[in-house]
Amino acid sequence: MFSLALVTLGITAALSLATPAKRAPALEVSLTAPTDVHSIDDIKVTAAVTNTGSEALKVLKYGTVLDSELPTRSFTVSKDGAVAEFTGIKLQVDLDSLDDSAFVVIPAGETIMIEHEIAPLYNFEALGTGAFDFEPVTTFQVIEADAKPHAYKVSAKKLTVNVKQDVARRELQAAHDKRARVSCSSSSESSFISSAYSEGRSLASIAANYVASNGADSLFRSYFGSTSTSTVRSVLSNVANENSSSRTLNCADPYGACTSGVIAYTVTSTTNVYFCSLFYSEVTTSRLCSGTSVASRNIRGGTVLHELTHATSGTVDVGYGCSYDQSLGQSNPREAAENADNYNCFATQVYQNTQC
Repeated sequence: MFSLALVTLGITAALSLATPAKRAPALEVSLTAPTDVHSIDDIKVTAAVTNTGSEALKVLKYGTVLDSELPTRSFTVSKDGAVAEFTGIKLQVDLDSLDDSAFVVIPAGETIMIEHEIAPLYNFEALGTGAFDFEPVTTFQVIEADAKPHAYKVSAKKLTVNVKQDVARRELQAAHDKRARVSCSSSSESSFISSAYSEGRSLASIAANYVASNGADSLFRSYFGSTSTSTVRSVLSNVANENSSSRTLNCADPYGACTSGVIAYTVTSTTNVYFCSLFYSEVTTSRLCSGTSVASRNIRGGTVLHELTHATSGTVDVGYGCSYDQSLGQSNPREAAENADNYNCFATQVYQNTQC
């Protein structure tokens, strides 16, 4: 989460990860905040992340409580069991293009403190005044000795803040000049996005039809485990049938989120999608038949599909990389069904298996 551009993001990555929570991590997370506030503007949640191990840890910031710069979904906010709508952004990144600014190094035995502004990132108004619970997102990707990121799930206690009066919804603000609709200044970028959009919808349609014909076969189970086929088909069909006249696909970056490794992002409050410069290096779906692999995750239609699952079905970003997605499908089918990257990798694998 962050303090300038009032947005939040989730991420997808172009690198395979190890099995989720493969061993107990050496990280601890705790939260502090005022217990009673008059306005949601007064909610300042500080996350303390401690490395309890004997070696320094290099941790990806995106989509965790470690991110105080980019607008990330760092918490699940709820009141009386009802979850507050998240109104920030979700993005896609290429892990191969990340630089050190995307990571935090936590020395052994030390604690990193990060303060988060909450007000613009959730719809408090819909739930009314009262006691709100804040539960941190605690799946971290740690770079280990093999130079690959491994995912760890850390247990953390939730925090409760009582909001007495002002819960009026805050409008999403761009980091730069605000405009009703962003248009591409480059005709080539506009054409690239249009073609990728068509390819993304086609990928989703092919994958949805595959599930309809083959049911929960071995490929389906590898990505979604025991998830109902109707659940997965619904998400894919929503992308295939996307026809919103108000949703925009943009080549500008009004929220300043196109930083290290970011390919694209979706503003959840508007469901508008924004593409960063890395996106224009991605390739057509047909390259899955020659020249690239599913695991490379560099298919432009796959990126569009990923973002449109956020926009049309409210998927989140639990983890990144096709290997990780399959591990998630076995260890936690519920989260696999919510993870945008699972649909990206599954759909591109279906295409390669059936169209090449």
